[in-house]
Amino acid sequence: MNSTRRGFLAAGLAGVGATTLVKTAGSDEKDEIECLDFGRSFLCNPASFNAVRFWVESRTIFYDDEAGSQQVIYQCASCKSEDTFAERNLLLPDNYDFMPIYAEGNWLILRRHVDARDTYREVLDETRLWGKPSLKLHYGSSVVELSTFEEIRNVTATSLPLVAQTEIRNEDTGLRCVVEYPIKTMNISIDQSKWQVDTGPIALPDLTQRFDRLLDSVRLAFAVFNASHFCDFVIEQPTPIEQEEQEVGQVYHYSNPLSFPAKNRILALGR
Repeated sequence: MNSTRRGFLAAGLAGVGATTLVKTAGSDEKDEIECLDFGRSFLCNPASFNAVRFWVESRTIFYDDEAGSQQVIYQCASCKSEDTFAERNLLLPDNYDFMPIYAEGNWLILRRHVDARDTYREVLDETRLWGKPSLKLHYGSSVVELSTFEEIRNVTATSLPLVAQTEIRNEDTGLRCVVEYPIKTMNISIDQSKWQVDTGPIALPDLTQRFDRLLDSVRLAFAVFNASHFCDFVIEQPTPIEQEEQEVGQVYHYSNPLSFPAKNRILALGR
């Protein structure tokens, strides 16, 4: 394949290789996980008081390999706290970030204020909010895996969407997950022939223990990787504010980076 940008664009995505989708280990074709086109995927809610539509910002497939089960987590884009449909003064004075995350008929609502508060996390049944959402999901066509620096560099220089799939597992608990998310920032060093993904937020489950409710395991994180075999995460959590070596408060902030063995894939979506 011609590795120049002009040659790649002329050949199109078909020149990179065959369609590649993450699959459950040992599964057959029907168990393939398709790649979302995140620019066109939404959760639409039916409540008459507010039939709100949320954009899907990441999708996490959670596997319990001991039970042979899987569940899906949809992390939606954040907005600001508001007095919805008021005549004026639409934003609340004590404003906060509002992020909804959906799984198993429940919503995890994250409210990030200027300081860390006990009201940050709340899990509510869908019937207590906007009703059962309709999943308006679109999937990428001509999805291909980019495996070389030249392929990643060439597609990064185009307007084609890039999506990452990161799989991590915990051997002790028998839990694993595949997090799928649009690559919002891709770094390319032409001088060193290197690339690096830095993007988020994503919905990252805690795989070190089993939770009664899946959403109780979920934390927000940013993912950073530049190889196929590991991923670094920085997780949103209560983080102290210090002045002159004294803690003066706490905020919810991305802190204390972690690194895990992982399987990373970079996918390009044709349009």
